[in-house]
Amino acid sequence: MTDTLIALISIFMGLISANLFGLYSKKNTLGFTGNTIVGIFGSIFFIKTFSRLGFGAKAIMVSGEMDVSLFLINMLVSSIGGIVGLILVKIFIRKMNSNP
Repeated sequence: MTDTLIALISIFMGLISANLFGLYSKKNTLGFTGNTIVGIFGSIFFIKTFSRLGFGAKAIMVSGEMDVSLFLINMLVSSIGGIVGLILVKIFIRKMNSNP
């Protein structure tokens, strides 16, 4: 695998996790398109923020072979990023729609 493919899989993981979380948590859903967009951006934000700890795409492929444990951590953080992004956007929308 290349660094680019790992990054794309990571983004796809955030997309899937946000949509699955929205499917099972009806109060935290923005519809398929909204969940997809928030999942992508939440995943990218979390991976860019926390990959400095050593599980980014380049760190996974540093030896020329894929480090499976770092790859799994990357996928987990990406999934959490999609879910947290969806929850935060939904909280923000509720706050904006509430009357003072």
